[in-house]
Amino acid sequence: MSDPVRIGLIGATGLIGSTVMRACVGREDLRLTGIARREAKLPSGIRMELFVAEPDKWGEVIEAVRPRAMICALGTTWNKAGQDEAAFRAVDQDLVLATAEAAKEYGVETFVHVSSVGADVASKTFYLRVKGEVERDLAKLRFNRLDILRPGLLRGNRANDRRPAERLGIAAAPILNLLLHGQFRKYRGVRAETVADAALALAMRPVRGRFVHDHDAILRAARSLPQLAADEV
Repeated sequence: MSDPVRIGLIGATGLIGSTVMRACVGREDLRLTGIARREAKLPSGIRMELFVAEPDKWGEVIEAVRPRAMICALGTTWNKAGQDEAAFRAVDQDLVLATAEAAKEYGVETFVHVSSVGADVASKTFYLRVKGEVERDLAKLRFNRLDILRPGLLRGNRANDRRPAERLGIAAAPILNLLLHGQFRKYRGVRAETVADAALALAMRPVRGRFVHDHDAILRAARSLPQLAADEV
């Protein structure tokens, strides 16, 4: 058996990060290390390390751990940022790029970033414009492999962090998805478990390049994640 892939996870306390951790329970083909600003409840049965440190120390953790791949699930919401553009950029742009720069400096080969459908540097929507700027700047770092995931509305249990409109959208997503075809398929809602599986599968791929994954590509990547052997569950 080949050595397990060492994967770093930034954003372990969020919806995608916590789902990535659950997806790693029982896996012997990877070793997960989480980095977060606060403690997080680890899934039962998982074998991983979680380093709790201020963001300005994350580079030191990456240097010590030396993961081969990094999954970045960092992100806030407009409301959490107090509807302040600078506060939003501080997390979704500045912190993401600072972490990516540290990862590049300390030899991380693959960087998997969870962005958003519609990300575009020319977007008139502030949220999507920032997402597009981050994607552009990540590409400039020239990782051996860069994967950008652009999911639509994330379906999952986000504790105490659902706005009424978002909850309604999640409930209606299965029906709305049936109405989104062709060029609109990329806007379909997607389960957090699917995005987490896709991120893990892409982090383990050795092929070099820069790849952008919309809805259908996220589904394909998730299906490619190697299944656990029966005796590993």
